[in-house]
Amino acid sequence: MNARLDLSSRTVTERRITHRTRGRGRGGVTRFVSPGDLGELIKPFVFVDLFELESTRHKMGMHPHSGIATVTVILDGALEYRETTGSRGILPVGGIEWMRAGGGVWHEGGPADGGSVKGFQLWLALPPEDENGPTQSIYLAPEHVQADGPARVVIGQYGSATSAIRPRAPINYLHVALRDGETWRYQPPVGHDVAWLAVGRGAVDTAGTTLEREVAVFEEGNGELVFTARGDTDFVLGSAPKHPHDLITGYYSVHTSQAALERGEAEIARIGARLRAEGVL
Repeated sequence: MNARLDLSSRTVTERRITHRTRGRGRGGVTRFVSPGDLGELIKPFVFVDLFELESTRHKMGMHPHSGIATVTVILDGALEYRETTGSRGILPVGGIEWMRAGGGVWHEGGPADGGSVKGFQLWLALPPEDENGPTQSIYLAPEHVQADGPARVVIGQYGSATSAIRPRAPINYLHVALRDGETWRYQPPVGHDVAWLAVGRGAVDTAGTTLEREVAVFEEGNGELVFTARGDTDFVLGSAPKHPHDLITGYYSVHTSQAALERGEAEIARIGARLRAEGVL
């Protein structure tokens, strides 16, 4: 059964929260999840940041990735971006970025037009078929992001809404906005044992706990998740089958094996040498 706004008082057995963290902040970025900590528990979701950047202070300079896809959800402001794939532009509030690094890519970003930008960035670990494969960029304007009730579908499918971003692995990644007092229920698809959420604005009650500007990881299973907003609230939620591969990490890369990591790092080194020769770095 699909989740819907529900103001009733029916009782359900909710999945427990097993881990929660407020992360650590630096330079306008709060890092909630990394591959070496909670990312191991919720893989393929291996990295989650909440960023709040001001043009006068912060910019994510040109840097490389391989073996992952980055997914960005803009909550406020606008993000200016550029990639070595040739993609460049401005992503407005409500916009979605999908950048599959595959075998290797460099990119940069920061607040557009002298303003500020707030949003979530997620890294997804890729399966062996894609981790050293071609790059892919998809940038969705707000009007091209489908929604079912309060849930905008960033990746995957939920209710009547489907994302244009459909990776090989069955993943749901939703951006949910609730008004004060609203309750929303989410029944993960069969096989989605991994589930977590990150609160970016306001607070939400779930599993007997109030969460505010933090990440919570739910126990593995397929039970329903129930959320009630305290104040106007924005959060992102991910669910998926667990990534069945090791996480082999470089500085900006995550792969399934040492050999795959070495291929990815060789490619981003090759691209970096070209950028230096062109005076970009």
